[in-house]
Amino acid sequence: MIMVFDYYHRLSSRQKQIYRQSDRVESIELPKPAVMRDSIDALPAALERNDRTTVQRLCAEIVKGITQQLRAPLVRITVMAARPSNNWGELHGLYEPAEGRKRAHITVWMRTAKRRQIVAFRTFLRTVLHELCHHLDYEYFRFHDSFHTEGFYKRESSLFYALTGRAPNPEQRELKL
Repeated sequence: MIMVFDYYHRLSSRQKQIYRQSDRVESIELPKPAVMRDSIDALPAALERNDRTTVQRLCAEIVKGITQQLRAPLVRITVMAARPSNNWGELHGLYEPAEGRKRAHITVWMRTAKRRQIVAFRTFLRTVLHELCHHLDYEYFRFHDSFHTEGFYKRESSLFYALTGRAPNPEQRELKL
């Protein structure tokens, strides 16, 4: 039996099928995650310096490294300054699927909306990987939609742990409810 989020019950039968398919995929295995280690290691300092150009370059290297290792289509990434917000909250990241000849695109923000503080490294990297997982759902796994399933969050975590070399903490629940 799968754990489902509340919105599952509002999905069409086709969407429920995709949701269940997504939920069954719990990890993404990278053949050589260490290839991106220099970019990962340089990212915290670039964030702390508020060096958007370097952060964007490092994120592009990470995203390109992952997609190349998986032989998935490339995706563009743009790093912006402060997150947009309104009455629904702050937007952390945005994935826009490929349309026609246009390449898929990820946008992430490196500062919070209200206080304009630099986002913590772990949170920022997880946001990049979250948006990349949407891309991989469409382009690597060939799902017809990308839902926030338990499997989706486990895939995001598997990439994070592979890239950072940090082992998951079994006491800490990674699932975002």
